[in-house]
Amino acid sequence: MDISSLEDAYRSGRLTPSVVIANVYDAIADMGKPPVWITLVEREENLARARVLEADSAAHALPLYGIPFAVKDNFDVTGLPTTAACPAFAYQASETATVVQRLLDAGAILIGKTNMDQFATGLVGTRTPYGICSSVFDGKYISGGSSSGAAVAVACGLVSFSLGSDTAGSGRVPAAFNQLVGLKPTRGWLSTHGLLPACRTLDCVSIFAETCADAAKVFAVTRGPDAADPYSRVPALGQDAAPWSIPCGFRFGVPAAESLEFFGDHDAASCYRAAIVQLEALGGMVHEFDYEPFRKAANLLYKGPWVAERLAAIRKFLAGNPETVDPTVGAIIRGAETFSAIDTFEAAYTLKSLEKECAAIWERVDFLLLPTAPTHYTIEQVQAVPMELNSNLGYYTNFVNLLDLAAVAVPAGFKSNGLPFGVSLIGRAFTDEGLLQVADRLHRKLASHLGNSTRELKATPEIVPSLVPPGCIPVAVVGAHLTGQPLNWQLTERKARLLRSTCTDGSYRLYALANTHPQKPGLVYESGFGGAGIEVEVWAMPEGTVGGFLNAIPPPLVLGTVRLQDGSTVKGFLCEPSGIEGSHEITHLGGWRNYLAQKSA
Repeated sequence: MDISSLEDAYRSGRLTPSVVIANVYDAIADMGKPPVWITLVEREENLARARVLEADSAAHALPLYGIPFAVKDNFDVTGLPTTAACPAFAYQASETATVVQRLLDAGAILIGKTNMDQFATGLVGTRTPYGICSSVFDGKYISGGSSSGAAVAVACGLVSFSLGSDTAGSGRVPAAFNQLVGLKPTRGWLSTHGLLPACRTLDCVSIFAETCADAAKVFAVTRGPDAADPYSRVPALGQDAAPWSIPCGFRFGVPAAESLEFFGDHDAASCYRAAIVQLEALGGMVHEFDYEPFRKAANLLYKGPWVAERLAAIRKFLAGNPETVDPTVGAIIRGAETFSAIDTFEAAYTLKSLEKECAAIWERVDFLLLPTAPTHYTIEQVQAVPMELNSNLGYYTNFVNLLDLAAVAVPAGFKSNGLPFGVSLIGRAFTDEGLLQVADRLHRKLASHLGNSTRELKATPEIVPSLVPPGCIPVAVVGAHLTGQPLNWQLTERKARLLRSTCTDGSYRLYALANTHPQKPGLVYESGFGGAGIEVEVWAMPEGTVGGFLNAIPPPLVLGTVRLQDGSTVKGFLCEPSGIEGSHEITHLGGWRNYLAQKSA
């Protein structure tokens, strides 16, 4: 049911949207509506939508033509009730959430709304009157929450992808427990207009899919500014830069051994160590870091005043209908009444201090690799100790939104009891695309099949890295900025990464400039010159740092447009024609390194 397979089937004519939708409803009828679904769109309504899409030739080009999906039941959809897993709270939505509407406009077909931990309060999936979802790998174990049904609907093959919400890890923990990819985007990049708030300042729309490529496709359709959402935002210039996402080396952080916690789950610890080894095999350089500031930030989410946001979302309802709320959920939300305005400011001060501590770690690593969840509990265990075990599950997830980070959860093998394990790549805000690219490569190292199926992961398309990483500009260097040369630090301190070594086309001459320190060459364009080309390195530089780099370039050098031997053009170092006075030509040597080698011989 992955998106790419359906697209292939539609293109070949093997399947049509109406056949797929009929099969989905047949499968739901066989399985039963609960506990995965709370509300379904009527079968005939969706079959009619499928036929309309089939009849419209222009619709066939839509990015999600005929793809079935589900949403967690805290998203508004016109004409359907929003329950948040509390029947007494239910209301009929008069407007469709922005992200859901964008999916519908892209040709996707909404099957229905899924079960969840009530009011999106929990990481377990057991706090609901609509039946308890379990992991698709073992019915005794929890599915993870709060986006329990959204994850299981994908894991069961009922839909190709689903939307959840993620405040504390609800878009990641269920992914780990059901062998899925879970994208928790940067706060605000996906609109939360039409999403019932849990913690409004922290809430994110999350995406469950079988592959990173599918998650990336849905992300591309749903992201973007929304005037109706006051928390909507897009990356500033270069803020989304991920030069490290190219397959040429990256730095990833893992917690020091003393701060790792698996609550006695030795198999989970072994799976995590294996994931580290595989990420190193992909070219990563591992760095240990102090997890303590992240752990302290995680503790603020439920043990600090942010829980008051949950009360703000449903205060009037809770006051008038306390008996209709799950006892555990009610206890958590009513706990907000113990916090004062002073507590809120003091917690904000603490968080700001922790952000400073974490900032030093981000200078040493490009992203973190953490277990998505430290262990996996049975339904019986969670029901016996609901608060403590839920807290344990958030050990590696609760800090992410508080610290304004992005995360991608991917499958990472199986434990000896047959249950899946998952890891998460966590990066700075707006590095989502870069994380997805690396996560896709890691997923393919750690898994062979899609979810709980026999379909092979290798049969699905990989995310093809763009020639230039997200948020970066390619810059060609020809002399003192080459790898190993004295000014290369001006690139590396700006987090630039080497893309490739190549040559210019034959239209350039090279000169050893006089009176420069350190000595530099000058690359000069000459129309019609038929040379063999000059050696250059092309570096990916974050857009936000290019201005400072340009300002550091001394005359007679400038940044201009350089044509490469393959016909492409990039920005690069050129020399003003007047600057070659008193210099000598070294074009015949083919590059600056050859000149230096000859000079020192």
